[in-house]
Amino acid sequence: MRILLVEDDVVLRGVIVRSLKDAGHRVDEAGTVEDAEHLWRVQAFDVVLLDINLPHTAHPRSGLGSGLTVLRNARARGDKTPVMVLTARNRTDERIAGLNAGADDYLGKPFDLAEVEARLRALVRRSQGTQDQVQLADLALDRQARRFTLAGQPLELPAREFEVLWELMTPAGRVVSKRALAAKLSDLEDMLADNALEAFISRLRKKLAGSGVQIRTLRGLGYLLEPEG
Repeated sequence: MRILLVEDDVVLRGVIVRSLKDAGHRVDEAGTVEDAEHLWRVQAFDVVLLDINLPHTAHPRSGLGSGLTVLRNARARGDKTPVMVLTARNRTDERIAGLNAGADDYLGKPFDLAEVEARLRALVRRSQGTQDQVQLADLALDRQARRFTLAGQPLELPAREFEVLWELMTPAGRVVSKRALAAKLSDLEDMLADNALEAFISRLRKKLAGSGVQIRTLRGLGYLLEPEG
């Protein structure tokens, strides 16, 4: 997943980023209203993790509760990216305010990092209409366990190849453009080049040979994971 994390506490933000990256996700960070607004407008994300209490760059002592403004602005322009709101004040009225502003889930601080990652994945599954267990010919994906199997045997893949195949199966049978696939596998500090993506696709094709599944290139459109024949 490509995740936007909006949190002004530098230490907490660093902890969350490391946890999400260790789980195999790409994370872009923002610590102010302005940075959050900019990133969310120029880049598509699978999910947003948003703190309610954010400072403005120009007025760092003002703007408490402005995370909700960022969320309302996104919903007003038709952005349907799933959002989980974070707040240190886990009160009923604030949970209601977050949900009314357009949040899909709500988590109070302090929280368990494993729960954050699990709930983000659940939000994305619901928004994309995907299932935990996916089978395509001999290739199977268990999203909860983050594991591929081929003819019932574990399919061990390097991290980037795993991410490419995950995206092509989310869900399977749809065309994924090269640009969209590269964006999902990149963040602001690590942009995936076209030749690197093509190399990952080539390696995956060799590993999927004889499985009944193929990655087809549709010129000018992108890649499609489908049954052979």
